[in-house]
Amino acid sequence: MIKEEIVKLLETALKKMRVNPVTTSLRSKHFHDHSLMNTHLSLGSHPELSGYGVKDIVVTVETPANSIHGDYSSNLALKLTKTLKKNPFLIAQEIVKFLPKSSLIEKVEVIKPGFINFWTAKKYLINELNQVINKKDDYGKSNLFLKQKIMVEFTDPNPFKEFHLGHLYSNTVGESIARLHEALGAIVKRANYEGDVGLHVAKAIYGIIKKMQSDKLTLDGLAKKKLNDRVKFMGQGYALGVNFYENDGTIKKEIIELNKKIYALDPSIKELYELGRQWTLDYFETIYKRLGTKFDYYYFEREIGKKGLTFVLEYFKKGVFSRSNGAIIFEGEKYGLHTRVFINSIGLPTYEAKDLGLSLTKFANFQYDKSIIVVGNEIKEYFKVVLKALELINPELSHKTNPIFHGMVNLPQGKMSSRTGNIITAEGLLSQVTKQVSDLVSNNSRISLEEKDNTVENITIGATKYSLLKNGIGKDIVFDVKKTLSLDGNSGPYLHYVYARCQSIINNSDGEIKSVISDSGVIDQEEMTLLRTISRFPETVVLSTTNLSPNLIANYLFELAQEFNSFYQKCPILKAPDDKKYLRLQITKAVGQIIKNGLYLLGIKTVEKM
Repeated sequence: MIKEEIVKLLETALKKMRVNPVTTSLRSKHFHDHSLMNTHLSLGSHPELSGYGVKDIVVTVETPANSIHGDYSSNLALKLTKTLKKNPFLIAQEIVKFLPKSSLIEKVEVIKPGFINFWTAKKYLINELNQVINKKDDYGKSNLFLKQKIMVEFTDPNPFKEFHLGHLYSNTVGESIARLHEALGAIVKRANYEGDVGLHVAKAIYGIIKKMQSDKLTLDGLAKKKLNDRVKFMGQGYALGVNFYENDGTIKKEIIELNKKIYALDPSIKELYELGRQWTLDYFETIYKRLGTKFDYYYFEREIGKKGLTFVLEYFKKGVFSRSNGAIIFEGEKYGLHTRVFINSIGLPTYEAKDLGLSLTKFANFQYDKSIIVVGNEIKEYFKVVLKALELINPELSHKTNPIFHGMVNLPQGKMSSRTGNIITAEGLLSQVTKQVSDLVSNNSRISLEEKDNTVENITIGATKYSLLKNGIGKDIVFDVKKTLSLDGNSGPYLHYVYARCQSIINNSDGEIKSVISDSGVIDQEEMTLLRTISRFPETVVLSTTNLSPNLIANYLFELAQEFNSFYQKCPILKAPDDKKYLRLQITKAVGQIIKNGLYLLGIKTVEKM
């Protein structure tokens, strides 16, 4: 990729200047919605620098916001100015003087106060264009993480509760993270951890029983309801149980006792527990299928809790945990964290113990190089404690664990809570979006009746997922259905529309696209702009993956789509002279292919007509 080439050129120039750079690490980050690649250059070995105690500096190679400053820009001279005690503009000129020739770089320029700007060679851009056409669905893929084992744990809904918008967000993020790693050659396994025991289940079952009694409904009668209605009933039961637990001390004690019975699979509660558990799991599968996710591993708290309990007791004897008021705790204060209970006073494992057991179980099933866990911001401090305990027990496993903390998803009218029953379920939200998408395409004569259902579904899922992924992970999101379905903003339907436009142009071209375009012709500014953006797709995939940031893909696709629409308005395609038509058709095909590839990485299917 070009950025790597530029880093090598800069290193070579420094060596020729008798500044000895040694690349110690290469990492990526995101800044002002533009991709950066940083390298540490060790400068301490040069005699001129030894007196300054310099060990390393961080140099950025970035994509400038304005294309008049080139395709890439480096701040190397600015970073060296204090050390070399020279004007950065003069340092930049000297660096450029020693830059070796490269077939990938057409022009290099220095601008004040000392930035070095690079323009990509036309030959390289045309080659990338041909690569898109030849590789098709494989364009953007690489072997960067070849054969690395990655486990991604995400979604993690609890049986006896409805699948809400937060679960939808976690699923959307996790599936995209998994696909991004697969695109770079990793062996990826998807895991789902579901809470089928615990106080939340006891609250739900208590509420379900009370609701069945008030509705004069038997278990057989509940079983005869449609699956979605059964799950909705159980969600209402959970909200009722929470209300009882929090407001009636006597009932609170009953629910605590019920929790013990659930752990023990007491015959008085076993049938309701097992049926309710299976109903919700079956319901979750209908949603996973709709969202395009298939899990490799399912983990449940009932089994994981037993392993966590044994694990904590073992390391309690080794001094990792201590006893307090009948419970077994981890004293996090020793490490600047807070103390948490791992086994409660009645001998049951807490979430903390279960998460320890889960880490060991996952690794036993799949000896991963990295375990990525998609969880909410609200448990960030909790996770720090669990990971610290795991570090004391198994440092290697702790260092392989990488939690991603995402924000909350709210609606314009405010926050949701399954505790109070004030939630929007994933199914309810998708139904809202589906209705509005149906209205959008109902009168579209280009879409046949046979195609409409599939088109509506793909736009619905795509619009919803894109609305969640276009924001940086970690921020709270306000899900606005109107903006989600906008055809002229940063939205899924906008990208679907541009992709469909590309396909329409190609379908009307009568197969006039050459398989290879040469770099011998004149390229207009609009064409060059698109070629430069097209060439950035592979590096955007790498940055999005290494930063665990699907929003980089989303924002890149939006930029590409905007540029194509501008190109479409200014440049005739099918009516252009032959030398231009072939190039513009190939650009159009490449843009469509990249939108398709990029949307796939976000977990979104394309539509051929809009």
